[in-house]
Amino acid sequence: MIELVFTVCVLAQPATCKDEHLLFDSDRSLRQCMMSAQTALARWGAQHPEWFVQRWQCRYPKKDDKDI
Repeated sequence: MIELVFTVCVLAQPATCKDEHLLFDSDRSLRQCMMSAQTALARWGAQHPEWFVQRWQCRYPKKDDKDI
């Protein structure tokens, strides 16, 4: 699995932020994740219009991550 980790902030309160996680199939590389991230983030943003994406990264999930 490849994990897309992104920080989103509330439009009305830009200092209020949180991390979100999306998992992609294991057949993708980190580079492929970064290339497809904008589409996934745009889709997420359309479903959550009160938030904006501040930054993102792709990584291999950590075994001890409890947020995913």
